[in-house]
Amino acid sequence: MAQVRPDEVSAILREQLSNFKFESELEEVGTVLQVGDGVARIYGLTNAEAGELLEFESGLIGLVLNLEEDNVGAVLFGESSKVSEGSSVKRSGRIASLQVGKGVFGRVLDALGNPIDGKGPIEGDTYEMPLERKAPGVLFRQPVEQPLQTGIKSIDSMVPIGRGQRELIIGDRQTGKTAVAVDAIINQKEFYDKGEPVHCIYVAVGQKASTVAGLVSTLEKAGAMAYTTIVTANASDPAPMQYYAPFAGAAIGEFIRDTGGHALIIYDDLSKQAVAYREVSLLLRRPPGREAYPGDIFYVHSRLLERAAKINDNDDIAQNMNDLPDSIKGMVKGGGSLTALPIIETQSGDVSAYIPTNVISITDGQIFLEKNLFDSGIRPAINVGISVSRVGGSAQIKPMKKVAGTLKLDLAQFRELEAFAKFGSDLDPVTKLTIERGQKNQEMLKQGQYSPMRVEEQVAVIFASTKGVLDPVPVDKVQAFSAEFVDVLWKKSEDTMKEIASGKWTDEAQATLKSVGTEVAKNYSI
Repeated sequence: MAQVRPDEVSAILREQLSNFKFESELEEVGTVLQVGDGVARIYGLTNAEAGELLEFESGLIGLVLNLEEDNVGAVLFGESSKVSEGSSVKRSGRIASLQVGKGVFGRVLDALGNPIDGKGPIEGDTYEMPLERKAPGVLFRQPVEQPLQTGIKSIDSMVPIGRGQRELIIGDRQTGKTAVAVDAIINQKEFYDKGEPVHCIYVAVGQKASTVAGLVSTLEKAGAMAYTTIVTANASDPAPMQYYAPFAGAAIGEFIRDTGGHALIIYDDLSKQAVAYREVSLLLRRPPGREAYPGDIFYVHSRLLERAAKINDNDDIAQNMNDLPDSIKGMVKGGGSLTALPIIETQSGDVSAYIPTNVISITDGQIFLEKNLFDSGIRPAINVGISVSRVGGSAQIKPMKKVAGTLKLDLAQFRELEAFAKFGSDLDPVTKLTIERGQKNQEMLKQGQYSPMRVEEQVAVIFASTKGVLDPVPVDKVQAFSAEFVDVLWKKSEDTMKEIASGKWTDEAQATLKSVGTEVAKNYSI
């Protein structure tokens, strides 16, 4: 029989008693009064905060949106069928946030930051970033001066986008809005290869899952998925997911911006987000306003888009930025930027409708894509008359500023005179030349999908078009001339191309472009 040693027993008891906790843990639990259509009314959560995450008995996550006198209105991030009346709901004490880190690049996430691409959990360190966050104040921002190259001739020359800008892409359905945004993502590969990446976030709201899968495949083929994150709330997802997806994308972009990197975010599209928010608001019985949208729809879009900014270079100032999450405080650096390209779909080209006018007034310019131009074979179908960038030439390198200065004016004059082109015999020589050059400019600005151009190549082609080098070339041979001209320049004058890319615009460079262009034009002259 084993000897019982009192000293051993007392030592074990002492150890167990030392670990005994006197504190009791309190959990605030409520009861579901009513549920349906992605919305639940809950009784008993008297201390719940706006934007707080809730956990239902079934494990489903909800989010507090309405705080009323005797109940809380919450939206569900999942199927309403998983929640029943009378079931219990727990407060999490956590404001809606998602885990962000370097591992999100190349991944497809849902509106809560969960990977949905079947590649397992996000790898590496992650940091908690809130979905809703106050935009940086005036002191923390610096002017937009650094260009964000999209690789699209008509945008980089006439409607330039700078890092930290918000430029709206607007147009009817099937006019190439997403194509412009995807080309801008693909064009960032050049900077990624140089080790100066612009990380891209593409937010798909209310789109078909097959469309998003096709986009992932396109980006993978172009080698662009390595620096891209896709956040998606598909058409089949509940309205709250579609409403919060852009905020999730903004949180990822802010992580890159605040840690000193550069990010580009595309919201495709905010019209569908507005519809989702209208649905949620009406279900929560908030009073409807114009077109049944809630009164704060303008505020929803402005607080989302204001988060795009170029942050001050001073690290000390950046450290004190508004609402900085504790998780990334030690990693914050100045000089980062977040550029936003929101997309809005119009009905029959009506830019004066409620949501389009709202977003136009918030952004720093718009790229207007026109159905008539698209149908007549002008791709990208950008209407240069309505399209504008409120940042302008400060977001262009010097050579582009010099060659594209008159391009917008020339095209506008051409559009006015185009109607007279059919009466060719009655025109004076100056008008005739304006129309001919306009036709060639229009042809030169055409660009195939998924084929962005480097900025130095754009400068060369636009120089040829605006300085008369294209005059002997027929309109139908302009594209062939452009391709050969760029090819010959890279073979014979690589140093000149590199010089243009670095922002230098010398007389020698112009002379080289003119002589090479004139030589190549001889092969295409009539």
